[in-house]
Amino acid sequence: MKPLALTMGDPAGIGGELTLRTWLRLRETGPVFVALDDPARLERLARDMGLAVPVRTVADPAEAMEVFTTALPVLPVPLAVPPVPGNPNKANALAVVGSIEQATKLALAGAVSGVVTNPINKAALYQAGFAYPGHTEFLAALTGATGRQIMMLASPMLRVVPVTVHASLRDSIAMLTTEMIVAAARTTAAALRRDFGIASPRLAIAGLNPHAGEQGALGTEEMTLIQPAIDTLRAEGIDVSGPWPPDTMFTAPARGRYDVAICMYHDQALIPLKTLDMDHGVNVTLGLPIVRTSPDHGTAFDIAGKGVADPASLIAAIELAAMLVRSSCQKNEAAGPGMQ
Repeated sequence: MKPLALTMGDPAGIGGELTLRTWLRLRETGPVFVALDDPARLERLARDMGLAVPVRTVADPAEAMEVFTTALPVLPVPLAVPPVPGNPNKANALAVVGSIEQATKLALAGAVSGVVTNPINKAALYQAGFAYPGHTEFLAALTGATGRQIMMLASPMLRVVPVTVHASLRDSIAMLTTEMIVAAARTTAAALRRDFGIASPRLAIAGLNPHAGEQGALGTEEMTLIQPAIDTLRAEGIDVSGPWPPDTMFTAPARGRYDVAICMYHDQALIPLKTLDMDHGVNVTLGLPIVRTSPDHGTAFDIAGKGVADPASLIAAIELAAMLVRSSCQKNEAAGPGMQ
């Protein structure tokens, strides 16, 4: 397997420290990754953190395979100004965006197996003219998959997919449609079969309102938007249940009855996952022509530079990306020439 590309994230956040600590944990076992980052800032950060991480500049991802056990391989993406931990600077926005663009191009060209993204600070990018709500939409635009991208958060305890993502709660409710629910569920079911090896995925569809609307007493969206989506999906042979009351569907007994929860808006999905398993949660973008994962946390400016950031979620993201790549390769090999 070719190396994974790991983006820099916001250089004022914890991404650099996570990159260094993750290399220390994975250098002997893999998966191999190459960081798209500023080598000087990683060297400085390693020194400040007291981490024994040799940084090696490489010219292309293939070199990462040769040096990974002895040094952190880095494809250079120069920063405009030295970062200050906890203080994002729009002057470095072009480098942050450039790291994502370069990683995506390498993945599309087959030079890397997939992309793992460190957390970004969207407010700093917006100040520099960034025009996308977040990573997910930007990657969809870069790969020509706009409108097909689906965000899944996955951990050993729970998988969730929000139908509406980076929008206010008011806007999320206004934009929700039966067609959006159906599209998200179709993409999710296909991904669970293809990438996660679940032959017959079980999808639990969340309600929007308290008690899933209580037969219209607390809202009608379950009857007018969600139930028609469930009926359509069942007619297509997809195993779906719901609408589930959102306040009870994430208990341990309930989670045992489905493989993924399809949620109506961002926080309905992310709050239970991060509460249950913040350290091992991974953001996976479905519907792209490349593998992309990310830790499920943000830039953590409040602890940046303090040496306390936990790399568990980034390690989980890299390991899941490698698993998805291997699964795809095995299916392509099984399909044989001319059938891929």
